[in-house]
Amino acid sequence: MKSQQHEIATALLSIGAVELRPQDQFTWTSGIKSPIYCDNRLTMSSPTVRKQIAQALASNIQEFFPQTDIVAGTATAGIPHAAWVSDVLNLPMVYVRSKAKEHGRGNQIEGKIEAGQKVVVVEDLISTGGSSIDAVRALQDQGCVVLGVVSIFTYNLKRADELFEEAGMPYISLTNFDALVEVASLAKQISDEDKPQLIEWHEKLKHGQL
Repeated sequence: MKSQQHEIATALLSIGAVELRPQDQFTWTSGIKSPIYCDNRLTMSSPTVRKQIAQALASNIQEFFPQTDIVAGTATAGIPHAAWVSDVLNLPMVYVRSKAKEHGRGNQIEGKIEAGQKVVVVEDLISTGGSSIDAVRALQDQGCVVLGVVSIFTYNLKRADELFEEAGMPYISLTNFDALVEVASLAKQISDEDKPQLIEWHEKLKHGQL
């Protein structure tokens, strides 16, 4: 598993999907100053990386959730990955909106799904886990059995662990913040002085101190 975490982290760094800037931090929409920005949408433009991710997600689903009947992507960032994964697994796919449409049929879940089907949710990134759990609940409200959530990247935040535990929902991410920093350090993409700063920032973020 650790090898996979490093491989996916390396792939994300190689295409700029994840950027580390300890000395020139990004500002998230929440206002938090962050030395990391993760934009997994860039994987769409790299056939090699998106195939690597799809195969890895599919392998995790086969290993940990072999009873899966259908793959559900979260709108919008999880949709392309759910499509590629469902193709690898030759399974049906749906996607889940953040809320029901206000027009047409008023669907929150797009695609054909039936009560009793066993579903795995595909997410691109997990921070607090709130959007993933919202998708899980929407599927459960339709009578589906949600087996778990798989994602490309997680920040390893305590709040996410708490939310998934409260929901009784397992989740698996291909890579995470710790693996990313380790790979970036080995590749000399960050300096020896930057590494402890990144770890300190992450510890504060993990425990809600930012």
